[in-house]
Amino acid sequence: PMDLFTFLADLVVNTSHALTTLLLGWGFSSRWVDIVRYALGSLLLVMIPFAAAIILIWVARKFIARIQDRLGPNNSGTWAGPYALFQTSADAIKILTKELVVPEGADRLIFVLAPILVLAAALVVWMVIPFGPAGMQGVDLDIGIFYVVVITPFTLFSMIMAGWSSRNKFADLGTFRAVSQIVSYEVPQALSLLAPVMLTGSLRMQRIVEVQQVPFILALPLPALIYFLSMTAEVGRLPFEQAEADAEIVAGYFTEYSGMMFGSFYLAEFINNFSVSLVYAVLFLGGWRGPWVSSVPVLGAVWLVLKALVVFLVLMLFWGSMPRMRVDQILAFNWKFLVPLALVTLIAVAVVDKTAVTLGVTTVGERAFWLLLTNLVIGGVTVLLLTLAKRRLLRERDTRRFPVIHGSP
Repeated sequence: PMDLFTFLADLVVNTSHALTTLLLGWGFSSRWVDIVRYALGSLLLVMIPFAAAIILIWVARKFIARIQDRLGPNNSGTWAGPYALFQTSADAIKILTKELVVPEGADRLIFVLAPILVLAAALVVWMVIPFGPAGMQGVDLDIGIFYVVVITPFTLFSMIMAGWSSRNKFADLGTFRAVSQIVSYEVPQALSLLAPVMLTGSLRMQRIVEVQQVPFILALPLPALIYFLSMTAEVGRLPFEQAEADAEIVAGYFTEYSGMMFGSFYLAEFINNFSVSLVYAVLFLGGWRGPWVSSVPVLGAVWLVLKALVVFLVLMLFWGSMPRMRVDQILAFNWKFLVPLALVTLIAVAVVDKTAVTLGVTTVGERAFWLLLTNLVIGGVTVLLLTLAKRRLLRERDTRRFPVIHGSP
């Protein structure tokens, strides 16, 4: 019989085997056993993001409060548990009991479907995230990372549906800003994730983790930075918060929503923030790889969550400390800077990587030095060009302010 430590070391796989043995012993056919296993696995994958979001909302409130010299959720008035840990649960209960108001003249069907779609799009990403070695993943698709990219348009559709169906000019304005921003930043995001895909030779997310003997953020710092900025814009965190921008346009594309439907947008926002953090950890931080994972596979999930939590806290740092950019600045930064930089970096990485393989440098660890050097050169040239461009703009500004009059003494 298996001892307790061995069972816990590979908890997910051993639990699945134990459940299969139990159901077969009860007389279930193998087909029904698979159905029950998949149903329970899907339920678990759905419940984990909800539980994580409730905790992360509290973490975000406390973290941003400390940045802004505040206490955040506190035990003032009704007791909310130690350190106000139950405050988020109380808020959830409150928002679930509020009245659902549909504006007069709104397209009721589309209005109700939008929050359902945005929440579903936030949840289905978790199907392909590898939380550990084989067996600790919903499904290991051959096009796993492509699947993550394809899910993004569903969020766009929900934004369009919410803004258009509300029959509200503020919601329409929020929709236009959100769609233009997300569609634009999908370009550098896709270009930057192609770099780890090239080094891996696969779109499978499990394979991307397995290949990272050296975390790709060390070999590909520029694609990692570009992907981080793009995903920050995708989830609408400052300084790219124009999808909601409540200080200017009330509450963006979901201005007219209330009660549980508003809560769906709010919950999906936090789930998306943590989902993109997990995907970033998989692509550039080595995913579940870490000490003792080979002997205790369940530790892979711990390492992945810790890495994703670091990324999530950086997003919260931006949220609590960065100023908001104008929508024209956001789009100009994307098309005039990020997209050209992503294209140049991708081409350079492809050429250097192919040259290294041709010269006999086959492992990712051996090629990491040359890829890092390439990224540093591109980064240095970029900084130099930006410095020269800034000086030129300053000279032009001084010339306009103090024009030289020919013939004057």
